[in-house]
Amino acid sequence: MLSKSTEQVSDDHIAAVRAFNRFYTRKLGVLDQHLGKTPFSLSEARVLYELAHRDDLAAKEIGNELGLDPGYLSRIVQSFDEKGLITRTPLAADRRQYQLSLTAKGRQAFAKLNLSSQNEVAAMLAQLSADDATRLTQAMATIEAVLGQRRSRPAAFVLRSHRVGDMGWVISRQGAAYAADYNWDISYEALVAEICAQFIKNYDAAREHCWIAEMEGEPIGSIFLVKATDEIAKLRLLQVEKKARGLGVGRALVEQCIQGARERGYSKMTLWTQSILVAARGIYKSAGFNLVATEPHHSFGQDLIGETWERDL
Repeated sequence: MLSKSTEQVSDDHIAAVRAFNRFYTRKLGVLDQHLGKTPFSLSEARVLYELAHRDDLAAKEIGNELGLDPGYLSRIVQSFDEKGLITRTPLAADRRQYQLSLTAKGRQAFAKLNLSSQNEVAAMLAQLSADDATRLTQAMATIEAVLGQRRSRPAAFVLRSHRVGDMGWVISRQGAAYAADYNWDISYEALVAEICAQFIKNYDAAREHCWIAEMEGEPIGSIFLVKATDEIAKLRLLQVEKKARGLGVGRALVEQCIQGARERGYSKMTLWTQSILVAARGIYKSAGFNLVATEPHHSFGQDLIGETWERDL
């Protein structure tokens, strides 16, 4: 029997939502046994996504977040473990529960899955005009905001290619962030401006790219892939807004940059950072980069220790 509040819901509204659900699932093909052209089911892909974007989750947390049956989740975790995609560590507070983390193989599998999903959505959006694509994503944001307004979980973020106006944002936010966090002077902003200007002037889509992280229509981070040599790609200007830290944005940007370098035929990646940038160094290390050289220097009004990191692709 329907509750009084449920009885007050318009039949037309119910029919409209059900019709939209049928249309949307057909459009995206999520009723297929496997997601896109990957070997993963929709539920397996959702678990991979959670592990890729949130550090050291317990299996029980994933089950609660995604509403998965414990038995079904257990089978997914067992399958991932057997395939070498995850590591399982018993929790100190409850040895019956496990903390899950993606292995390097697991991160590679997620990167392929993520790229496949991005390509499918890109193909769908390519059929729309720029105005229609904006209307569509704004409508989606409205749906998420209305249906998710009682949830406490942070909003999801997306990675997109750079567009007009982004370079100005990168220069402004990099300069302001490093001045606030590390007291670097305006010469750093000048360096970022020079890097961005050269990137735009010499942009070669076959060899270089910039990704902007965006949440609820607002930029929250960036990363650049630029050519060092024909064989070596350089990662530059990783930055995440303070309000978006802890959501896995930095890790997602670095993984996307690595995947982008592989797709463009590079055999190695390199980057230059500073010893005081602890969070960024942690991301680089977990992504497979190795520290190969250090050099003290005085730049941006500070005494710093520059570090060169590399990884094979």
